[in-house]
Amino acid sequence: MRVLCISGELIGSALLHRLTEEGHEVKLYIKDPQRRECLNGLVEKTLNWRRELSWVGTDGLIIFDDVIYGTTQDRLRKAGYRVVGGSAGGDRLELERQHAQEVLAEHGITTLPSYDFPTVEHAIEFVKQHPSTWVIKQNDHIGMFNFVGHDPKGADVISMLESYQSVYRGSIHLQRTVLGVEVGIGRYFNGRDWVGPVEINFEHKALHNGDIGPMTGEMGTLMWYDSDEQNRLFQATLAKLVPHLRAIDFRGDIDVGCIVNADGVWPLEFTARFGTPSTELQTELHTSPWGEFLSAVASGEAYDLKHKKGHKGVVVTMAVPPNPYPPAGFNRVSMKGTRLFFRRELSAEERRRIHFEEVARHPEHGHYYLAGRHGYVLYVTGSGKTVNDARQHAYNLIEAIHVPKAFYRTDIGERFVNREERQLKEWGFL
Repeated sequence: MRVLCISGELIGSALLHRLTEEGHEVKLYIKDPQRRECLNGLVEKTLNWRRELSWVGTDGLIIFDDVIYGTTQDRLRKAGYRVVGGSAGGDRLELERQHAQEVLAEHGITTLPSYDFPTVEHAIEFVKQHPSTWVIKQNDHIGMFNFVGHDPKGADVISMLESYQSVYRGSIHLQRTVLGVEVGIGRYFNGRDWVGPVEINFEHKALHNGDIGPMTGEMGTLMWYDSDEQNRLFQATLAKLVPHLRAIDFRGDIDVGCIVNADGVWPLEFTARFGTPSTELQTELHTSPWGEFLSAVASGEAYDLKHKKGHKGVVVTMAVPPNPYPPAGFNRVSMKGTRLFFRRELSAEERRRIHFEEVARHPEHGHYYLAGRHGYVLYVTGSGKTVNDARQHAYNLIEAIHVPKAFYRTDIGERFVNREERQLKEWGFL
């Protein structure tokens, strides 16, 4: 099968590796100029994806891995192409946070007080008039300015917003802070119904161990699949949204991030696209061919997805500077061109659990090197019957990889083992 992938910033890179392994003809377009060298020598590239439409044809598969292409996906589907990734309505769920909260409320899902503001200044004035603990978010899937406030008078939130005034001119979303366990509930939707099991995941967004430091795209995730349609977390959230997902013809993976506590489930935000590194974890847990599965999702068909039942999965992000900050402020310091090294010979199974993102292969010498400037080098996955087994599976492989100046968290999954599993069981969610 011919597969054309249109990528904003390589969110779906793990899919390309698997589809290539399965023998599909894959072509990749990367919108971000600073990432266009990434995956050179690993995947065939194109600089104009529209010229490839005749190549992929209506019997091939088109993958969009970012939220900026929803309207384009809808148009291509109407033209007869098989497209997976999301839809225009899915883009709105992720990018327009207040709209997402309204959709949740319309479908009987409890929401937290939340508000959109056109400028930072408007948000500051609101917090001054409504002192409380607030969470700052951007109307974007980039979370560089996100911040969780803890001061009951909102002083820390006001201070952060004031520091943003000179560097950020976009809209701001404020949401009331609520304490509990942060859980993601996801599942694939084919425009008509659910496909595959429920995804339960626990993100680790802070840069350092112990959830200390600035927010990143993601430093690692714990995930497992649940085939029980009556899963309480799923029934409280995504299960209620089927009419809306049908109405917007959503076809792809959708996840709702929530805070769970003794009082219930509180949805915070949507990821209406392939996620990073959750997609890498899915490749660890799936046993069915990805080409078959994604074709079914794109075509609106049912599919019996085979996966490692009873297994937990852990994925760890390996990054380099300037991550988690944008490269614009680090023009004099770049890791681009740095080689990747392996401390020992890797088995074929181990190589499949290393998922390159900002990496390319040298055309003459064959070695791998850093090809991007954002610092997201690769992701390492592991799985096992228990969280600790999955952690050991992933971290044993990380120790075999040497990237100069690289960093990663060593505690992915520990928070769940030490605290969150017990809390969720006490509240009746596990």
